[in-house]
Amino acid sequence: MTDTLSMLPADWREGLFLGRIDLGEGPTPVLLSGGIAYDMSRVAPTVADLVDAGAFNAAEGKALGDAEAVLAKATLLSPIDLQCVKAAGVTFAVSALERVIEERARGDAAKAQAVRGGLEERIGGSIRSVVPGSSEAMALKAALIEDGMWSQYLEVAIGPDAEIFTKSPVLSTVGSGATIGVRSDSDWNNPEPEIVILSDARGKAVGATLGNDVNLRDFEGRSALLLGKAKDNNASCSVGPFVRLFDQGYTMADVESAEVLLRIEGRDGFLLAGESRMSEISRPPLDLLHQCFSEHQYPDGVVLFLGTLFAPTQDREAPGRGFTHRIGDVVAISSDRLGTLVNTVATSSEAPAWENGISALYRNLAARGLIGAKADELA
Repeated sequence: MTDTLSMLPADWREGLFLGRIDLGEGPTPVLLSGGIAYDMSRVAPTVADLVDAGAFNAAEGKALGDAEAVLAKATLLSPIDLQCVKAAGVTFAVSALERVIEERARGDAAKAQAVRGGLEERIGGSIRSVVPGSSEAMALKAALIEDGMWSQYLEVAIGPDAEIFTKSPVLSTVGSGATIGVRSDSDWNNPEPEIVILSDARGKAVGATLGNDVNLRDFEGRSALLLGKAKDNNASCSVGPFVRLFDQGYTMADVESAEVLLRIEGRDGFLLAGESRMSEISRPPLDLLHQCFSEHQYPDGVVLFLGTLFAPTQDREAPGRGFTHRIGDVVAISSDRLGTLVNTVATSSEAPAWENGISALYRNLAARGLIGAKADELA
């Protein structure tokens, strides 16, 4: 699956989709509506501006023609630009247990299986049954502390405060079809298939898309203070293919009931498949978004990764070592209403370097007459 059209959901002609493409001049915000692609750059030069203005009437843009033909000749970019990229961690019971396993194994994949069995037996059922921050959760915390089983990961899994961290810098995300990167010095890592919420500057969720929060289990397992190195590397965050905007046909209820499928195909013939059911998330998506905005402002909006249920334990090499990426793995993350986000794995050092930041974007927009005095004259 490499062509852009095949990345879209089956009902894409019925929804309203926001994204970014490059037809040769530079990044251009587009809307897909009724099967037609619309250039929205004269309405708002960036996705952040478009969202801030709520300018989702495709008819105000320039019709480029049938979306199938337009996308066939365009470079698909990440559908976000100036938004801050945030992520919520440990929002599913399975991922919470896996984080504790990483911590207790000190990032050593060979020790993970031995830790996993005892931990699941002791707290697996309990952690699945409590509401974070509830009196029952606090009673479980007290019991686990007494048993010497407490962990910083359990604190954010069942405590009142969610883990919300900054995943990657503005404009550093890659889109569907691009290369994703893992550090060359990591030997235990995995994709994290997630639904991602797009929010405006006021904290209102306006749409959803898919994301891969590439994770280095060995780095974070050695120390939670290595989270930055585990999460933020060149090409380590992919988003796409498009943001499906909320409307009467697609709402937050669809996000909360969605299934997210993962398929990994390796050059070595290895195949791994799994799924995440958003119905199993421990905190409502809007609660996570509220915690993101509770004492912070994001004038260009936010994209928020909601966390993943999927934690791969299928052995790829030696028994008990679980899964880790190899170069050339093709990772496909899909959900029936959002489409498919597909990327090929390389090391972060070998993936295409991130070179076009905020300054480069605004130089490009100015040269195209989309900002500055020339844009004012054209308005």
